[in-house]
Amino acid sequence: MKRVDLTKGNVLKVLVTLALPIMGSSLLQFTYNLIDMLWVGGLGSDAVASIGSSSFFVGLGYSINAFVAIGTGIKVAHSIGKNDNNAVDEYTSSGIILNLIIGSIYALVLIFLGKSFIGFLNIGNSVVERNSYIYLAISAPMMFFSFFNTFYIRIFNSFGNNRSALNISAIGVILNIILDPIFIYTLKLGVTGAAIATLIANGIMFILFINRSRKLFNFNFKSGLNYNKLKEITILGLPMSFQRILFTLVNILLARIIGSFGSEAIAAQKIGLQIESVVYMVVGGLNGAIAGFVGQNFGAKKYDRINKGYNTAVGIGVIYALCISILFIFTPSALVRLFIREDATVIIASNYLRIIGYSQIFATIEMISNGVFTGFGVPKIPALISIIFTMLRIPLALIFIKYFDVNGIWIGISISSVLKGTVAYLIYKFKIWKVYKDVRCDSIT
Repeated sequence: MKRVDLTKGNVLKVLVTLALPIMGSSLLQFTYNLIDMLWVGGLGSDAVASIGSSSFFVGLGYSINAFVAIGTGIKVAHSIGKNDNNAVDEYTSSGIILNLIIGSIYALVLIFLGKSFIGFLNIGNSVVERNSYIYLAISAPMMFFSFFNTFYIRIFNSFGNNRSALNISAIGVILNIILDPIFIYTLKLGVTGAAIATLIANGIMFILFINRSRKLFNFNFKSGLNYNKLKEITILGLPMSFQRILFTLVNILLARIIGSFGSEAIAAQKIGLQIESVVYMVVGGLNGAIAGFVGQNFGAKKYDRINKGYNTAVGIGVIYALCISILFIFTPSALVRLFIREDATVIIASNYLRIIGYSQIFATIEMISNGVFTGFGVPKIPALISIIFTMLRIPLALIFIKYFDVNGIWIGISISSVLKGTVAYLIYKFKIWKVYKDVRCDSIT
């Protein structure tokens, strides 16, 4: 398995070639999530709400873990651009050790504090609360494996070689699709069965990633205890991780507000988010592609190529987001009824998609810009943008629900996405690119 040089060749071709495997992986994950939601949706709104409630704390774990994956990914990409193989091995080894520590601690937190987490949401439905905790407890060991799976995907991206990650992700998704109906319906385990199927699939992916990664880098426990490398990874990764943690905590607070409108509202948001994830099949691929692309070209000091890559990625993303927005705004009910038939949930979820549809282009620009900032090694910029405008969602929600009920929450989310995308674009154009086109790199780092 070879490294791919992203500092040469046609920019559009390089970005598409790099993004396609990531998009393929996202498509596989979306396909799994789609089928999983179809199976769980057949159990009713309470089952969807149970998984939706626990998913906030699963997401919190991924947000915490992000500092390891992002920080390591940045340093590995820069080291590859400089052709420093020893540094590549040292940074990956350090990242693996950090991942091991964080994954173990968070798994224990979910098991011992999971009931308190679910109770905080104030759902008011004992069945939903019980199933949510069961799902969360089973997700604890699953997340240990998933943390490493996410880490390896990020590292493979830094090497410019995503095909192996796509193949392994495909195996995991297909396995999950096969196991879901068996555990949910054949064995009649319901929500618990969905959690067990995900645990098994992630465990197998973990084994496959370990085996395949040996062809890219060498893990050395002693070099992984290089505290300077650990410090560099942490400093680079923490801003983005903090951004995601804050984002998740805000969503948890919003979930508490949503819970006051009943389990149907929680289920509606879960379904809406699931449908909305179709956007990230392409945009997530562009985000990962541009991060690796910028990382290597930054290491090689090819700044004009970076700007061309950014403009190309934004152009592709905006066209795609516009098509999705049209679907969300004009055909939301048809999309929601693929998952659930209960009228109250359908109405709430349809309104979610319609309102969120107006902000998809801006959310796309934000994600692509974040990938560029990550590649440059300046994650503090998107972190600051997210901190300011994500926190704004709480007061916006509290203001708008007085006039629009639960729809006020969706309006607040949409407004914050518009602001984040606009500010991210302006910062890149008038700060990042203005500095780098004059080759004055140190002034923003």
